[in-house]
Amino acid sequence: MLMGQGFDAHPFVPGRPLVLGGVVVEYPKGLDGDSDGDVLTHAIMDAILGALSLGDLGTWFRKDDPSVQGARSVDLLLRVTHMVAEHHYQVVHVDTTVIGEAPRVRPLVPDIRNALAPRLNIVPEHLSVKATTTDRMGWLGRQEGLAALALVQLEPLNG
Repeated sequence: MLMGQGFDAHPFVPGRPLVLGGVVVEYPKGLDGDSDGDVLTHAIMDAILGALSLGDLGTWFRKDDPSVQGARSVDLLLRVTHMVAEHHYQVVHVDTTVIGEAPRVRPLVPDIRNALAPRLNIVPEHLSVKATTTDRMGWLGRQEGLAALALVQLEPLNG
């Protein structure tokens, strides 16, 4: 069994849709980033790459790569999931936490699980999506952006 942890954070910016776990969320601002800025999906990808000892997101998805500019993070996640299979592993469980004061994440959990689980080749019940705040402390507490943490478990492929 392999385990990896991931983290990502992005500031809010006007004029962009907010994407969280592959779901477009009604919110007045989106997250800045070279791709769609989806911190939750980025944290999961970072955790998977860490479990495989393949470096971080910047190693595989460089700012100067045109395929990253404006990309949907869930499409980039498919590339990372293919790496898992190429290394003869499979994702078996993912535990995540979104950190920020707003938007409310709990109502989004079923949609996020249904968006990400198929791309990870797991059932939605093996993807935990939680949320917490910083009790209004710091830049996250001032609603200047969002952060996410992820922990993934990989197991060798059978046979």
